[in-house]
Amino acid sequence: MSPLTKSAIRQQLEEARRRRRIPRATYRVQFNAGFTFRDAERLVPYLHALGISDLYASPILLATPGSTHGYDVCDPGKLNPELGTEEDFLRLVETLRRHDMGWIQDIVPNHMGIDGNCNAWWMDVLENGPSSRYASYFDIDWDPVKPELRDKVLLPILEDQYGMVLDSGRFEVRYANGTFRIAYGTLELPVAPNTYDHILAPLVEVLVEALGPDNEDVRELQSILTAVSHLPPQATRDPALVEEKLREQAVIKRRLAALVEKSEAVQAALDATLRRLNGLPGDPRSFDRLHALIERQSYRMAFWRVAGEEINYRRFFDINTMAAIRSELPEAFAATHDLILRLLAEGILTGLRVDHPDGLWDPPGYFRALQENFLFRTVCAGADLTAEEQAEVREVVSEWLNEQIETRDHFEWPLYVVAEKILTENEPLPPDWAVYGTTGYDFMNQVNGLFVDTEAAGRFDRIYRAFTGVEVDIHDLEYASKQKIMRESLAGEINSIAHQLERLSERNRHTRDFTLNGLRHALREIVACMGIYRTYITGPDTVSRRDQLFVEAAVKEALRRNPLVSQPVLYFLRDTLLLRNYFDFDEADRDTLVRLVMRFQQITGPVMAKSVEDTAFYAYNRLVSLNEVGGTPAVFGVTPDEFHQQNQKRLKSWPHAMIALSTHDTKRSEDVRARLNVLSELPDEWEAGLGRWRELNARHRQSAPDGDWPDANDEYLLYQTLLGAWPADDDVAIGGDGWTDFQERIAGYMAKATKEAKVHTSWTNPNEAYDQAMRDFVLRVLDPVDNRAFIEDFLSFQRRVAFFGYLNSLSQTLLKLTSPGVPDTYRGTETLDFSLVDPDNRRPVDYDDLFSRRERLPVRNRPDDEVQLTFLNELLETPRSAKLFLTQTVLCFRRDRDVLFRRGSYTPLAATGEKARHVCAFAREHDGAAVVVVAPRLVAGLTAGETRMPLGDVWGETQLVLPEALQHKALTDIFTGQTIGRAANGQIPLAGILCYFPVAVLTT
Repeated sequence: MSPLTKSAIRQQLEEARRRRRIPRATYRVQFNAGFTFRDAERLVPYLHALGISDLYASPILLATPGSTHGYDVCDPGKLNPELGTEEDFLRLVETLRRHDMGWIQDIVPNHMGIDGNCNAWWMDVLENGPSSRYASYFDIDWDPVKPELRDKVLLPILEDQYGMVLDSGRFEVRYANGTFRIAYGTLELPVAPNTYDHILAPLVEVLVEALGPDNEDVRELQSILTAVSHLPPQATRDPALVEEKLREQAVIKRRLAALVEKSEAVQAALDATLRRLNGLPGDPRSFDRLHALIERQSYRMAFWRVAGEEINYRRFFDINTMAAIRSELPEAFAATHDLILRLLAEGILTGLRVDHPDGLWDPPGYFRALQENFLFRTVCAGADLTAEEQAEVREVVSEWLNEQIETRDHFEWPLYVVAEKILTENEPLPPDWAVYGTTGYDFMNQVNGLFVDTEAAGRFDRIYRAFTGVEVDIHDLEYASKQKIMRESLAGEINSIAHQLERLSERNRHTRDFTLNGLRHALREIVACMGIYRTYITGPDTVSRRDQLFVEAAVKEALRRNPLVSQPVLYFLRDTLLLRNYFDFDEADRDTLVRLVMRFQQITGPVMAKSVEDTAFYAYNRLVSLNEVGGTPAVFGVTPDEFHQQNQKRLKSWPHAMIALSTHDTKRSEDVRARLNVLSELPDEWEAGLGRWRELNARHRQSAPDGDWPDANDEYLLYQTLLGAWPADDDVAIGGDGWTDFQERIAGYMAKATKEAKVHTSWTNPNEAYDQAMRDFVLRVLDPVDNRAFIEDFLSFQRRVAFFGYLNSLSQTLLKLTSPGVPDTYRGTETLDFSLVDPDNRRPVDYDDLFSRRERLPVRNRPDDEVQLTFLNELLETPRSAKLFLTQTVLCFRRDRDVLFRRGSYTPLAATGEKARHVCAFAREHDGAAVVVVAPRLVAGLTAGETRMPLGDVWGETQLVLPEALQHKALTDIFTGQTIGRAANGQIPLAGILCYFPVAVLTT
């Protein structure tokens, strides 16, 4: 082939594989109008000095105006102008290159933002319906359960019932530049050209009477009206007719614009016609013609509450303003990924983070397509190839990838990609995904659990039950929450699948007697009992052992929980979801069967997320540091052995997976969780404090028919939230500057938490009285004058928790920076950060303060230098700087020992002695280089509750057992510069290792 031979293509593919960039350490930034490309450029030298190798960016494509997160992309072909100009973007790229830094980009292949008028593709779909060239891009059911919605899109955008909104005159048809729009508030919806006759026919009648039938403008308008009548049908799918329709309606719009522009008489008559069409409030019949016009559109406006039951486009969870994209279609994939793939091929972007892959039709297929298209674009860059030549390149790329996978034991994909995959307890990442691993929620929950005292589980059950007066089983709560979500916000999706099941079962004589209600009931039970987010079945030959086990477990649990559900129906669903009955159906029905299963797989994730993460985790508050994305609150803590096992598994299977402690999606920052974990070590003080605070704040609660507001469970959550998020001493003085902001942060968090819990109030059914009672309670509890007695009592305990939490923060940060994987630092968490769930964790970061703190850190460590030790003593008195020092020291060391951390072995280290359970340690070795990592845990217990640093003699006679290869080598601590002597009998006293700094990294 020309100009690229098969051999030349393969050479380029090998070169692309060799050039792949695997980050060493990433730093997540959140782009928006308040943090732009220019702001990021200013940050680069600081990040480089910190030891960061790659910028890790939130979405940068054109999003809904004012978006603070960027996940509501409206145009994937453009950069977001709110982030800066293209020149700003390229200057940031060049600055990163000068510092030898890469760019990991977050992308959103599952959905797009459709709020307002920002999304041109969506507006085209609303105007043209199924005949839109973008209709197939969006996941729309054009033949839904509700027949009135056939070939229409339900738009749940109204603040009241449709008829009420119509009769109040809140819809207005407007004309501009040859087109008509239906305005509702700030939103303008397109009017289909096929329906222009509804406006133009009365206009012709008026103008004929006023100007006569032979008037030139009248004849032109009549000609336009004739052209409208000849347009192909709105719902046509025929490609030729679609092209004709789009071509002719563009001509119609141009002709109409020219006529109105030219003729004042036509313009005046049109204005009058639109006034009559728009109706008069108080005269319901005057809106009949407007209603008739609206009914002819390819969308049906509806009260927003209708969405849960009748919406017919797939959404991101239950968010109506985010419509799902069918990335499995090559044309949709190409259109939504074109700019990103170009930036990758040009080397501007060096890796990807893929948001919410579980929403995709076929996640494994998507990740493979991503790798193949990256290679295709890389090979074709700068070449002028015919369609036939491009097809041959794609064929060679696919062949080459298959060969690499088959011949290499640990094939590393050409493009670094990590998946935002939420793994439940003990769930493995599917091995066939063309990725380097997850974004790190699995690691986050493992390391978090390490700082929870497992022995306190029963005690915390009793404390929680005594304070709230209720006994809650988290598994029962999750089950009930799933049932609630499936009957409310996601009822339409479940109903749609149930109808598809019913139609399918009708085609088999052994299952045709299964009723719709029976199928829907069984479907809900299985989904409610699923222990994972989804399965990944695409055909009868792709049913993995993993998927089989989880589906069978769900059916077994459904039978246990609800013995009255029909067993034959449940077994039919089991066999359907695992495609065991694939060959029981006629060949013509088998594709329908597979598509049903794949649709089912797209709904289980949203049910899990909305019911567990966004409902149960706000209602079950035993110890909320465990209520994290991907977490299992029922599991009270993790042992060092379990932590080591997970690290070893990651090193073996996903050595370059991202590992994190905080993200933009976490319920609480890593440092808030670090504080709250201390409670597991101080149950007596926690219980006593709860009793005092409840009494001190009793006067702030309000009486209600169902008890005092807020209820005890929400009050229990509030005290934990205050312990975790309370400002550091150098941040905010009680009653001083910034105190009001802190009060509002807590009030805002509790408002969100109580609505997510859906007990007394919710987003869809807000209880304004409860909301106000909650807000008043928070503000009164934090009143620095009237409630001083509580604040002083609370602070005496909070300061102890904060002290031990600070030490937890140092330890967990060290473990993140040295464990197998690519450590990510979420914006601002290189120092202590006490943020709560979004939007609280998107507050601006004070980078000027961080720049200043970093510049004051020592350039290098001097062994046994009194100046160095004095510095460390002073540093430990400033927790923010201490965490920053630890982060920079380890990341820069990691940069110097890159191969050791990428490829080094992982050996858990045991400790002996009475304080052995208070340390987590491991060694990593490669090619003669080695490092020993030592991190204290459960420090409150270690110091017997004294707020003292865990240094020196606090460790008593506890010893760390070294690997045999290191027992005869001198080791140096990278923090203190201290040299640790050779091990006696293979052991080193922890009192000697942790003599001057509370954590240690020892190196040969």
